[in-house]
Amino acid sequence: MNEYVRSVMTTNVITLTPHNTLGEVREILMRDHIHHIPIVEGHKLVGMISSWDIFKLGKSVEEYQNMLVGDIMVTKVATMEADQHLGAAAEVLMEHRFNAVPIVDDNRALVGIITTYDILKYEYLKEYPENLEKFIPENM
Repeated sequence: MNEYVRSVMTTNVITLTPHNTLGEVREILMRDHIHHIPIVEGHKLVGMISSWDIFKLGKSVEEYQNMLVGDIMVTKVATMEADQHLGAAAEVLMEHRFNAVPIVDDNRALVGIITTYDILKYEYLKEYPENLEKFIPENM
């Protein structure tokens, strides 16, 4: 896991601003099957919101429509830089039981995100690099 985070991180990151609604968050989380959305102002990371943040509110779908992201987003967010090693990212994720860490530059501008899925996929493809479709039965 000596590769750099930049080689595995997702760079096409869906973001929102503090002025978006939780209704918009909910729609994106469900539509794109993701669990975390970085919150930015311009390109600068200012927070993070997750499916857990939405769930623990226990509100109805209608109530989310008028609630703002800025009112519940987490503002103390652990970050990493793209030139750190993948092993360090895995350690941060495991140590703190995070599922995602935003990747920022020196100005705290968001450049990507690394998730537990990204690391699992990386390790899986390293172990099984060939096309495994030939081993999947047709009736699965």
